[in-house]
Amino acid sequence: MGEVQRFTYQREQRPQRLDQFLAESLPELSRSQIKKLIEDGQVSCDDTKLKAGSKLKGGEVVQVTIPPPEPIEALPEDIPLEILYEDTYLIVINKPAGMVVHPAPGHSSGTLVNALLHHCRDLSGIGGSLRPGIVHRLDKDTSGVMVVTKDDKAHQGLAAQFKKHSISRQYVAFVYGHVQNPSGTVDKAIGRHPQQRKKMSGASRSGRRAVTHWRVLQRFDRDRLTFLELTLETGRTHQIRVHLSEMNLPIIGDPVYGGLKKSNALTDSALRSLVQGMKRQALHARLLGFDHPISGERMEFTSPLPDDMAAILEYLEQKYTATDGPD
Repeated sequence: MGEVQRFTYQREQRPQRLDQFLAESLPELSRSQIKKLIEDGQVSCDDTKLKAGSKLKGGEVVQVTIPPPEPIEALPEDIPLEILYEDTYLIVINKPAGMVVHPAPGHSSGTLVNALLHHCRDLSGIGGSLRPGIVHRLDKDTSGVMVVTKDDKAHQGLAAQFKKHSISRQYVAFVYGHVQNPSGTVDKAIGRHPQQRKKMSGASRSGRRAVTHWRVLQRFDRDRLTFLELTLETGRTHQIRVHLSEMNLPIIGDPVYGGLKKSNALTDSALRSLVQGMKRQALHARLLGFDHPISGERMEFTSPLPDDMAAILEYLEQKYTATDGPD
């Protein structure tokens, strides 16, 4: 028997195809996986099996049975890595958007762990067979700096720093919306979404404290876009994405927390084309700083803005410079 999840299609929503609704409700599954669940009769409403094109009109409770995952094994794969630093104890890499950190159902290969096992052979065993060396994670479609440990002593040392919040973690993001204040702090607990278990939310009763400091880098008010710097004090799952979304500042391209469909409202066709061409959330981990777990030396690594985000920034800067600067 697999895992059963139920999703309510709210009455005030417009009619929507079942497969589209499930793609939004189960962002961790690909469209082909959702299609297979429907074809295999694993999706129903009031004990009636549904088809991909079934229209939801509001008030339906859709039940999805997700079969147990097949056993997964992390195997070495020859996947190129951009290595920022490496020694006997750890390796720092610049993770590209689109790369999953470790094997999981639906992502049994092509992950960062698969690549590292080929490159390093030996990683810290504390994370288990599927997460060797992993002391922190970046979401699949978030790019930027990550550190991975090669032995257990290094793993324990870095994990202690994450627990004490002494790690420096700085991100940049493009968001929809006008931000009046130059900087601020969000101090709001985050936990599992009450209805959608794969999402995180500030409305969860079992949330853990989450603190995000933000600062405006550039405003592009005529397009209602803002370029932000974000510094993590804590590191909850989807923390930045949730905090910004609940400030009504969803990240460009975020398919889970409201930043995907807003691109249609952009009136500048060239800008809209750049934004819609991203195919991921515009969030990048640009700085990671920590004390080396063995030597104690303070280390700091940075990653330049990736091409897709850099193209948007360059376009906006040229546009606003040509019209005497941002509003």
